[in-house]
Amino acid sequence: MIDHFWRLLLSYFLKDFGEKGDYVNIDEIKEIFKDHSPKPIGVENCFSVLIPLIQKDNSLHLLYELRSKTLKRQPGEVSFPGGEIETNETPKNAAIRESCEELNLQPHNIEILGAADYLLTPFNYLIYSYVGFLNINVNIIKPNEEVEEVFTVPLEYLLSHDPLVHNTYLTNETDEGFPYDLIPNGKDYNWRVGKYPVYFYIYKDKIIWGITARLTYEFIKKLRH
Repeated sequence: MIDHFWRLLLSYFLKDFGEKGDYVNIDEIKEIFKDHSPKPIGVENCFSVLIPLIQKDNSLHLLYELRSKTLKRQPGEVSFPGGEIETNETPKNAAIRESCEELNLQPHNIEILGAADYLLTPFNYLIYSYVGFLNINVNIIKPNEEVEEVFTVPLEYLLSHDPLVHNTYLTNETDEGFPYDLIPNGKDYNWRVGKYPVYFYIYKDKIIWGITARLTYEFIKKLRH
């Protein structure tokens, strides 16, 4: 019964495409895909952040922001400088632009050392990250109104202290009227349960957690290898 339904549905679409003469010609398909840049399906927003290294007290530190409590998104939390990628902007340029805006820097104050890994969250956010060195004295950084304060953590501390790790579990909830009759086993379908690790670093009176801690961990892990 279900197979018959899908065959009818497929024949309807093929008939519709055939009548229009669109997207069935192999040359048309080649044209569509020849310059296509693959991207994750379902991504709603793309962000880019800077993992900023800075020299302090004759040693390397990572610099973090404490976000203003007046912000709508993640108020009062610790983050790296960064934000949403604008139209026709590269992830690298977005990381530099956002860092300059939030920390009141000039582009020449930021030396990009390279791209770090990107993170696709369960909430359809794609987050790029770049490692950069700040050519400036940390004591003269005056962030904008989005940032309550900046602070640094010695690289040596992060290399010698593992984060706390706890898991959250992502289960499936269907909307009202979900067509269980169209899937094998119906309401008894064996849905996968996702596991999403949440990392925590504790340094003095600061809690670095969530995405920022995950990016910190992945960065530190590469330095250890």
